[in-house]
Amino acid sequence: MRATDVLGGVPGVLTEQEVATSARHLAGLQLGSGLIPWFPGGHADPWNHVECAMALTVTGHYDAADAAYEWLARNQLGDGSWFNYYLGAAVKDPRLDTNVCAYVAAGVYHHLVVTGDVDAAAARWPMVERAMDFIVRFQRADGAVTWSLDASGRRESYALLTGSSSIYHSLRCAVALAERLDHHRPAWEMAAGRLGHAVVHHPEAFAPKDEFAMDWYYPVLAGAVLADAAHERLDAGWSRYVMDDYGVRCVSSNDWVTAAETAETVLALDALGRRDEALGLLAQTGRHRNDDGSYFTGLVYPQRVTFPGLETSSYTAAAILLAVDAVTDSSAAAGLFRHGVLPDTLDWPESGCSLGAI
Repeated sequence: MRATDVLGGVPGVLTEQEVATSARHLAGLQLGSGLIPWFPGGHADPWNHVECAMALTVTGHYDAADAAYEWLARNQLGDGSWFNYYLGAAVKDPRLDTNVCAYVAAGVYHHLVVTGDVDAAAARWPMVERAMDFIVRFQRADGAVTWSLDASGRRESYALLTGSSSIYHSLRCAVALAERLDHHRPAWEMAAGRLGHAVVHHPEAFAPKDEFAMDWYYPVLAGAVLADAAHERLDAGWSRYVMDDYGVRCVSSNDWVTAAETAETVLALDALGRRDEALGLLAQTGRHRNDDGSYFTGLVYPQRVTFPGLETSSYTAAAILLAVDAVTDSSAAAGLFRHGVLPDTLDWPESGCSLGAI
């Protein structure tokens, strides 16, 4: 495996060697097919698979990242989608999750920004194009995106705020990728504008799941909620979702801290330039760390027991590595989630919206 560790350490948080150890752990989880499971013998899903590929890219494991994108290209369905869960060469869950399918655009654009490899991006462009065209087909009249299709191909009746926020970011990455490759996809720009408007102005468009921390920080992380409103959103939810000195709860009603949610909140803070808070939260993921570079998915307090029991997850290590990249500005894509980095979108209200264009 060709690897050049390009990601530095974070003083007082992680050494450069510890970062490299986590990257090697992540690369070691990859199957011969290129698929990256959650843990040895476990299932995989395309969203977290892409997250891992992004982490492998910023740590210089370029061959492993390439293999991950090659797996996606080989396994993309004819309509541009991927199944929800895979177990080795088998399909574990045939549901089609729109957010899971959209994230490939963020990954491919991220790889281009880090490596400058235009040829690789051009080769992956048809895969991204099919995926994003698939997503846009499931945008609703209110701008939100239906979260999934069940095993029989029926659309679910609701949209998810976290998923739609992530799709908003992926659409903007897809537009940036198109521009870089001299393509133009105004339909994606319009879809992003409509979706961003829904995320910011129409909480009623989404299923009520605000007990989950992701619904708190993801509209900020994805670049939909901006400026003062973004600061206010994070500040308003801080005491509900953050356990001081431990990290971010997955669910507000339980003292169960998950390292991936903590790392993603670091990215949201970094997006707003709140560096000291970002570093403080990142340091709290250290309780989840193991000597082999893996990270426990979650810890329950006050018992300080792992949940799920002793589970370490690839996506957790990946999120932490991406957070490290952000706070250290190590790669050219360190600011991918920062506000103002990706192309802006027009605020595009749905027909009849009383707010009009903001």
